[in-house]
Amino acid sequence: MSASSDAILTQILTQLQALQVSQQTLQAKVDALTNKDAISTPSSPASRGTPIPVVRNTAVSVLSSEGPTVLPQNTVSPSTSPAVTSPLQDKEKERERSLYPSRVLLTTYPDQHGITPYPLQWGAADPVVRGPVICSRLPTSIKQRNALGAHSGSYSIYRALAIAMGTLDPSHKPDYTKTEPAVPVPPQPAWSDPTKIVSFDPWGHLVPQVYRRELEELGLDVRPSIAVTRAHMKLSEIDEVARRGDLTIDGKILLKSLPLVNADGSQSTADPGVEIRISKAAVEPVWYLPGVAERFGISEGLLRRALFEDTGGMYPELITRPDIKVFLPPIGNLTAYIFGNPAFLSDETKELTLRVHDECNGSDVFGSDICTCKPYL
Repeated sequence: MSASSDAILTQILTQLQALQVSQQTLQAKVDALTNKDAISTPSSPASRGTPIPVVRNTAVSVLSSEGPTVLPQNTVSPSTSPAVTSPLQDKEKERERSLYPSRVLLTTYPDQHGITPYPLQWGAADPVVRGPVICSRLPTSIKQRNALGAHSGSYSIYRALAIAMGTLDPSHKPDYTKTEPAVPVPPQPAWSDPTKIVSFDPWGHLVPQVYRRELEELGLDVRPSIAVTRAHMKLSEIDEVARRGDLTIDGKILLKSLPLVNADGSQSTADPGVEIRISKAAVEPVWYLPGVAERFGISEGLLRRALFEDTGGMYPELITRPDIKVFLPPIGNLTAYIFGNPAFLSDETKELTLRVHDECNGSDVFGSDICTCKPYL
């Protein structure tokens, strides 16, 4: 390398060191102002004076093993006159401080101090060895996260809105009493093959049972990703078929609907039709990235880069955390409707019929034939 190149590199290094010192000094001042404001009481002189325009929640941290690098978003110039904040703004700032730390943690790294992902071995036959899926950013779980994304798929946005509005406590722990699957779904050989199931968590319906220790003793935010229940399905086409006598009401799978009620409360003489007794499983997406990449015939690295770039950079840890192999994408879930005995699903002596149906509000919710989804079903 030439002497001129060495000189240029030396100058760059000097500038970077100076910038780092400047940033550390600025952060120290911001922390001092924040701490001073946080410990002030209503009777203290600081609380009675003119509000100081403290820069809060405006520092963005990119954490690495060498410590946080803080990127200030806004700075207050010494020549700028202090701005007076309204009580509403002060209240909103106080609520924001109570919900979130003063720094926005954009991403983490595998070798970062304090980051210890909870062990997760996709495809392990024993659920304890497999480990729970933890994607929560709550203080009790954020350092042990072993999955990216958020629970509830596309509905995670509504959870965020509810927390911001104060209608939902982010640290609320649900009571899973009597939430066991309404029908048993026992382990199958495919659960212990990491190449067979790659788009959902096969243990997702048993989380409160198999990961009780992590929930109750360790205090980790582990949530179910599958709900299994019983339901009745009503389709106008099935009503017509039953009226023609092409289907027999057996009282087990096909049931007679309850009588209709007139506007005056009296019982109607009209035929109420029939309904189908089914078992239903609602399944959230949980992607095992190596397996998903293999299904699409691409590399895991390309899959991660595409997911990062084409979601507007929503999940930077797809790039910075190659050690985390599980991702909960912000997409809709799938629902399985089981007609007949659910035990037959794992009985190789039984012949099953599978129909893949693309969900649609027009037909599934409103029961209309505005599109072709309902006729297909």
